Amino acid sequence: MDTLNSNRTVLVVSCMASFITPFLASSVNVALPTINSDFAVTDQALLGWVVTGFLLSAAIFVVPFGRIADVFGRKRIFVIGLLVLIVSSFLCSISGSIYMLIASRAVEGFGSAMIFGTSIAILTSAYPSSVRGRVLGINVAVVYLGASTGPFLGGLITQYAGWRFIYAGTMVYALLIALLTLAKIKDEWRCAETEKFDIVGSALYAIALFSLMYGLSLIPDLTGAHLLAFAVIAMIVFFRWELRNKNPVLKVSAFRNNAVFTFSNLAALINYSATFGVAFLLSLYLQFIKGYSPQTAGLILVSQPIVQAVFSPFAGRLSDRVEPRIVASAGMSLCVIGLGLFSFLVPSTSLGQIIISLIFMGLGFALFSSPNTNAIMSSVDRCDYGVASGMVSTMRLIGQMTSLGIATLIFTLIMGHSEISPGQLGSLMTSIRISFAIFAVLCVIGVGFSLARGNLKRDLEASRTG
Repeated sequence: MDTLNSNRTVLVVSCMASFITPFLASSVNVALPTINSDFAVTDQALLGWVVTGFLLSAAIFVVPFGRIADVFGRKRIFVIGLLVLIVSSFLCSISGSIYMLIASRAVEGFGSAMIFGTSIAILTSAYPSSVRGRVLGINVAVVYLGASTGPFLGGLITQYAGWRFIYAGTMVYALLIALLTLAKIKDEWRCAETEKFDIVGSALYAIALFSLMYGLSLIPDLTGAHLLAFAVIAMIVFFRWELRNKNPVLKVSAFRNNAVFTFSNLAALINYSATFGVAFLLSLYLQFIKGYSPQTAGLILVSQPIVQAVFSPFAGRLSDRVEPRIVASAGMSLCVIGLGLFSFLVPSTSLGQIIISLIFMGLGFALFSSPNTNAIMSSVDRCDYGVASGMVSTMRLIGQMTSLGIATLIFTLIMGHSEISPGQLGSLMTSIRISFAIFAVLCVIGVGFSLARGNLKRDLEASRTG
């Protein structure tokens, strides 16, 4: 009974923490036009860094913190991450300029990386493989609950109290999670107490990711192309270093020798690259093209994550019985349909068509996410849960950065670095349609990677009998 109660506490804490990040991301998307007005931002690429700065910081540090958690304790790093999130949310709430807000969001991403790199690892450690899909499905449902309440509550808070109160509320909520974790969870779940931490590998990883994202934001300038080329070189050096290191921050060998792990991560990367920008693009479309208020735009956007939250537990349970490859690939195929419909948006597109497309996206993502996460976590050794959890988050975060990078690149190529104005609405509409078309093509490629991953249940059975 004590073990059962302890596991339930782990599930509650993990789900509470999983709520924060999608809530912050989706609520801020709706608040971007208001932030733009408050700070009189003249460069829309700079406004995008309110979201991108958070994602970039989290992506840089999530894998290193996953490894640190394996060495020093997953609960310890989880709590420290919550404390960083509390402080950074306070800084966001008192920001006096767009630059201070972007910097505070970067610190927020740093703290979130500690949470990303440990929460799924803690949850996977506490529950056996026979019910892992179910609990991961519940966790994913809460992620989507955060995303679904984000647009509505974010729009409501922005309209009636101001966007700063989004961060003030987050600060209090994170404090409650930290207190509950310290009071109720006793285990640390660490397996590699004697290993050294790979500082050089972590630095190379950070340099490569930063160069990649900053380079994307500067395209089509020549400096952007130079940074992208440098990012490729830095990533090659990183992989070579990791292959020679006895205690790598990222076990590159897992990608070479584990097809399920490799292709599941690639499928996740492409899926997030194709889907994360949807809320950003639709927020601009609904408010600038259709003329809706932030609150109304939030209510419309909420339809996708509501569908995700409803169907994710079902998809998680299904992946305990049916091969995750089949469930996840079917889900990504539905995302292709939704993105394809969005690529035909025009100013006169009916609200009903927009909601139907969002429902396709929501159902598709629900069927993809928890089965895919189950496949990744079940394909590695127990002592690698921290790194695997970090990779789940890394693929998500790099995908999200890439999604916003693609949208930002298209906006820059078509609209330049000018502020969105009534005279720019035609160019804005073109940018939105092209972005959705590119996302749809990416998702088709992702279906191929998802199908190529192999049979997880057959491989696990072979490893047990072998």
